[in-house]
Amino acid sequence: MSHVANKDLSATAQAVNTFTNPADVQDFNQYPDARGHFGVHGGRFVSETLMAALEELEALYTKVKADPAFWEEYHNDLVNYVGRPTPLYHAKRLSDEIGGAQIYFKREDLNHTGAHKVNNTIGQALLAKMCGKKTYHR
Repeated sequence: MSHVANKDLSATAQAVNTFTNPADVQDFNQYPDARGHFGVHGGRFVSETLMAALEELEALYTKVKADPAFWEEYHNDLVNYVGRPTPLYHAKRLSDEIGGAQIYFKREDLNHTGAHKVNNTIGQALLAKMCGKKTYHR
């Protein structure tokens, strides 16, 4: 009996460890699929107690992602809070040194908070605002 169980586990492990080779993918626009998976990878690995909140968030995002007013406010916040668009810096000496290619740096370090992560934070804050979520104060 244990030999059969081990054989089943081995087949399951083999299936779980397979993945789509990116070289074999013809169209990356097919991902993620309707369940949020990238081939055999993806999905939601969260506590059941969080599922209602995630489903609420998914429904809200599905609604607002096509709403021009949402994107207008998002882009307005990126300009007026984050400091977008960030400038491109021509690295002339580096370009001259390597001889040929012109090298430019996108100056994400000039964003308020010093990184690109604020883009996600702005979107999350707007979604929370749109669904009436309040901050927690002690």
